[in-house]
Amino acid sequence: MISFIEGKVVSKYEGVVVLENNGIGYEINISNNTLVQLPNQTETARLHTVLIVREDGLSLFGFATLEEKDLFNKLTTVSGIGAKSALVILSSQPYSNLVSCILNGDVHTLSKAKGIGKKTAERIVLELKDKMDAFGAFKNQLDNSELNLIDNQEIMDAIELLTSLGIPSSQATNLVKKFASECKTAEEIVSKSLQNLNN
Repeated sequence: MISFIEGKVVSKYEGVVVLENNGIGYEINISNNTLVQLPNQTETARLHTVLIVREDGLSLFGFATLEEKDLFNKLTTVSGIGAKSALVILSSQPYSNLVSCILNGDVHTLSKAKGIGKKTAERIVLELKDKMDAFGAFKNQLDNSELNLIDNQEIMDAIELLTSLGIPSSQATNLVKKFASECKTAEEIVSKSLQNLNN
């Protein structure tokens, strides 16, 4: 299995990038989210990859982050969703938005992806909701300086506490993001979040 490929960007356009490594040009299928994170031509990029083997050939799929790669792998386990469809879904929304849609059962937004109907969106929610990482979506919204200020375990505990109180995951995540940097414990984050729940 090819875990990642690092090489010079030869060309890039919607849906595909070519990376040159040791004289070999690898054509890699990518989402729009990965496309915008790629450096300029001739600069070096590293993509986390998934190799799909079929009777009619091999296809490489690349991702700027491990989180996006993980979501791609999860999507392809859903009945009726192949690699190409998974890439279309990943291109339709930022990673954190997709995770929030799945966690909150937002079928309407998921079904806006090209070729993804309501029934397919419902299957995505049904089959993946319990497999999603709300904290992963939260981390993806923060830059490194913000992450360094926050205790990861306290954040996870705060999100879990808020969702256990019936607050939707996306709202809980936004509340935690808003107050985490000024609080030291999950209890403080939850208390502050509840005080500002309707603001």
